[in-house]
Amino acid sequence: MPRIHPPRTPKSHSPAPVTTAAPASVLPRSVRPPFPYRLGKRHPRLDPRTLQFAAYLKPAKLAAAPVALDYSSKVAAWGMMANDRIGDCTFAAAGHLIEQWTTYGQGPEVVPSDKQIVAAYAAITGYDPVTGAHDDGAVELDVLNYWRTKGIARNKIFGYAAVELQNHSQVQDSVFLFSNCYIGIALPLSAQSQTVWSVPPGGPTGDGAPGSWGGHAVPIVGYTARDLTVVTWGATKQMTWQFLDTYCDEAYAVLGPQWINRATNTAPSGFDLAALEADLKQI
Repeated sequence: MPRIHPPRTPKSHSPAPVTTAAPASVLPRSVRPPFPYRLGKRHPRLDPRTLQFAAYLKPAKLAAAPVALDYSSKVAAWGMMANDRIGDCTFAAAGHLIEQWTTYGQGPEVVPSDKQIVAAYAAITGYDPVTGAHDDGAVELDVLNYWRTKGIARNKIFGYAAVELQNHSQVQDSVFLFSNCYIGIALPLSAQSQTVWSVPPGGPTGDGAPGSWGGHAVPIVGYTARDLTVVTWGATKQMTWQFLDTYCDEAYAVLGPQWINRATNTAPSGFDLAALEADLKQI
């Protein structure tokens, strides 16, 4: 396991009201392009209660993030978590982080079952595993709030905080401190045929237009100066930084229990855990 200071902790808040907006990021079955896997992230919800990652960083005490970092190679096999057949990517991404945290943190490795992930997905969306009704995807904030208060696969997070879009330093800090950055991307159709997700030559128009395929949730689990590593559909995948800047529409640093030193009640040096705990009590 890479040697890092105890992780910094994101802020979190009470569950936001469920949106009634149409799941535009989940394409209707009648027009969904042929592809062996599913998407399922609905449009981002703006909530003024969302805590900001930058508010808890202490630059004077924060060590510089490494130029490259990988928190994926020790995981033996990433589970599909039912995202090949239903639009539960927001929960599959959470399951992948549980798998990662228990591998790199305080083992043994825990691989959430498809049944556990589907049960959590059904709990906030009304999805019916028997009939397949209401498979309309989920809002990331709803997933994060449910994960913090109810838990997914018997695992709860301590909290989370929003990472600024197109802020590469914050993305790196999130991965450095907590091993992840949980993001939402408005995938273009052009991504279907790419080995490495990148902005197509014609730019973000036509098949390269943001959201022309649909919304998807993935965790960033590593990066280099050239690209980032995410987990999706039971495997790791690379994306360029430009792809992230062009298509990412929400991002969160998520603090799992494996990254808090409970003996000293501290997170990684440079992250203000005490301030986060105080803020959580106000929400």
